[in-house]
Amino acid sequence: MTGTGKKTIGVLALQGAFDAHAQVLRELGADVVMVRKPEQLEGLDGLVIPGGESTTFLWHLEHRGFFEALKKFAAEKPAFGTCAGAILMAKDVRNPSQKSLAVMDIAIERNAYGRQNDSRILKAETTLAGGPMEMVYIRAPRIAFVGNDVEVLANRDGDPVLVRQGDMLAATFHPELSEDRRVHEEFLKIVDEAKAR
Repeated sequence: MTGTGKKTIGVLALQGAFDAHAQVLRELGADVVMVRKPEQLEGLDGLVIPGGESTTFLWHLEHRGFFEALKKFAAEKPAFGTCAGAILMAKDVRNPSQKSLAVMDIAIERNAYGRQNDSRILKAETTLAGGPMEMVYIRAPRIAFVGNDVEVLANRDGDPVLVRQGDMLAATFHPELSEDRRVHEEFLKIVDEAKAR
């Protein structure tokens, strides 16, 4: 179990690898809510926005009256986006441009490392304790810019791949598909910090 108190973490369950995120969070002692309706955001301590296809996410969010509720939540409570989730959180989305929640001061390029057949597993150093981290990339976006308030926790070939701004965390890889639990543990620490304020 990470942290001191019980945490209720939502996982946006509209598409993508939401089950894998939920499994990791449960392993780490969190209560998990699969979020499929805006009203399910109520009472959550934090939210994971998983990978998937960002334009499909937007379609679901706009057709279910979800977009504004999610934007408000991510601006006020801890949120963690992976891959497409990171794209949705970015203030500036490129290649091509698209609408986003615009809550995190980063610019992100979609499919920057190629298509599905360019997916790979790499190991890289991070600022998190424990040595090099396994990182699973699937049609990964690239963080092209980070604002002054954004802390870079890991890089790939000089490009940020794991970043934090306040109570928000974003990764361009898929930590839920690795045995390494440190990124989710870091998010739960952020949730604990937010609850303690």
